[in-house]
Amino acid sequence: MTGAEPIEESGSLRLARQFLGRTVHLTIDRPYGSRHPTCGFLYLANYGYVPDTLAPDGEELDAYYLGSTEPMTSAHGTCIAIIHRLHDDDDKLIVVPIGATTLDDATIAAAVEFQETTGHYIVIRP
Repeated sequence: MTGAEPIEESGSLRLARQFLGRTVHLTIDRPYGSRHPTCGFLYLANYGYVPDTLAPDGEELDAYYLGSTEPMTSAHGTCIAIIHRLHDDDDKLIVVPIGATTLDDATIAAAVEFQETTGHYIVIRP
């Protein structure tokens, strides 16, 4: 996709768009350096969710918190982008510390490659 094509608005994407450009509080349930409970891969970013949301998968809306390599249990930051998955309805927010430098798409891709497959998502920005 070049960005010119219209994006189908899945339930997850509609929910995620509400947070673009906004300050978001996250609960981190998979801290940096932890292992996925069933797949076993290593989390190379703090990963969690937005409390009190309900995504189409029946769980809260997921988010990557980029900018800290210290394991965390909660985080507060600005949603700068969405990882819009092309093959399932489970989009992810990209959240950075308030006031942090905006990350380019290549930096985001490198930060989430431990879980996201290149070519299976696009980065959506405000």
